[in-house]
Amino acid sequence: MNFADLGLSDELLQAVEAAGYTEPTPIQAQAIPQVQMMKDLIAVAQTGTGKTASFVLPMIDILAAGRRRARMPRSLILEPTRELAAQVAENFEKYGKNHDLKLALLIGGVQMNEQVKALDDGVDVLIATPGRLMDLFERGKILLTGCELLVIDEADRMLDMGFIPDIEFICEKLPANRQTLLFSATMPGPIKKLADKFLTNPKHIEVARPATANTDIAQHKVMVSARKKRDVLRHLLRTDNVSTAIVFSNRKTTVRDLAKGLARDGFKVGEIHGDMDQTSRLAELALFKSSEINILVASDVAARGLDVKGVSHVFNFDTPWHPDDYVHRIGRTGRAGAKGRAFTFVTPEDAEAIANVEKLTGMAIPVFNLDGDDGADEAEREPAPERKPRRESRRRSESKPKREAEPADDLPEEDEPVREKPRRAPRSTARKPAERDPAPAEREPAGEPGEWNGPVPGFLGVSAG
Repeated sequence: MNFADLGLSDELLQAVEAAGYTEPTPIQAQAIPQVQMMKDLIAVAQTGTGKTASFVLPMIDILAAGRRRARMPRSLILEPTRELAAQVAENFEKYGKNHDLKLALLIGGVQMNEQVKALDDGVDVLIATPGRLMDLFERGKILLTGCELLVIDEADRMLDMGFIPDIEFICEKLPANRQTLLFSATMPGPIKKLADKFLTNPKHIEVARPATANTDIAQHKVMVSARKKRDVLRHLLRTDNVSTAIVFSNRKTTVRDLAKGLARDGFKVGEIHGDMDQTSRLAELALFKSSEINILVASDVAARGLDVKGVSHVFNFDTPWHPDDYVHRIGRTGRAGAKGRAFTFVTPEDAEAIANVEKLTGMAIPVFNLDGDDGADEAEREPAPERKPRRESRRRSESKPKREAEPADDLPEEDEPVREKPRRAPRSTARKPAERDPAPAEREPAGEPGEWNGPVPGFLGVSAG
């Protein structure tokens, strides 16, 4: 099958061919005809499967006919992060170059006056994060009564970030007879409930089992002691045929330190994390996409927002605290049918975290044996601190390992400056936070510097306007 078989317009096919694509991915082949028939759609698709084009392409043809009106967008695409919203906008510009369509991008970190002006001129496609959209709606700068098509992208991420009350409020302000498309990598209970409430007889598409990792990615775990992780990373970067790589850490302080260390070692490296402003993040991404740097050290702010062709490797310098983050981190490689490699560094203290990852993905990640003494063997035989032998003269009670600190449930996100923050919907429409089922956050080890990089708790109700 090729794109011409899907009934797309000649102008759109020319743009797709110019972008270098000839055959649709499975999610595109299944979703595009349903969108063209104006059906509601629920698509469960893992990252890297081409799902963005599966709604962008048919939307371009659907919106080709119609008239723009001031402050009344004809279609709305909701994204959980600024990076994802900007990425979708790039897709519309690339594939819609032969069509007279105008779009507006509503994200935080950008002057609101320019966004309001674009709305006043009339837009066919509005791409927004919930926080900024709610800001403008409450200020009376936007009307949703003319929106004919709604896309809720990365719905499970919306749930993690506490945006479900905002999405419910937005859906209730849209026309009842609209077309709604919902995309998600997983389908937890609250997302299913959202779909049942706001979608009408939707078509279900699933191109991979929920929460599975891409089969085009060769996954490995590296058993290593904490003090050897940087040595092992340098070794793999130099010996594993790395062309471009993203290195993920759980803390932004580690991101900064690791990037500086790799730069001192002669690597072409950049960084992206929550303390950087929007301009700096975009500049680093531009350098990475243009291959001026080939290693990007990142916090989870980048896990679901990057779409860079040819990323050969992903390194989880820290085992992710939440198993869902593992799937989305390694999904930066092995995209659109390409092959990729993912390495996860596992210290003795990460045993529970990696076990949760393997339980979620339904596979035992094979251990990668390093050549030479790079720390793997030492880590495998090194006991965890609480298991060190005690002196026999101590009392029995003193020989017991200290109880670990209980994880905190409601710590703030490391990426607060990067992601749009959830706002509370009016009391009549907001759901109680208890309806969400966020993964429990983890507290940093006592005495170790670092900052939090877990999901934003929904109860905070703050805005990053």
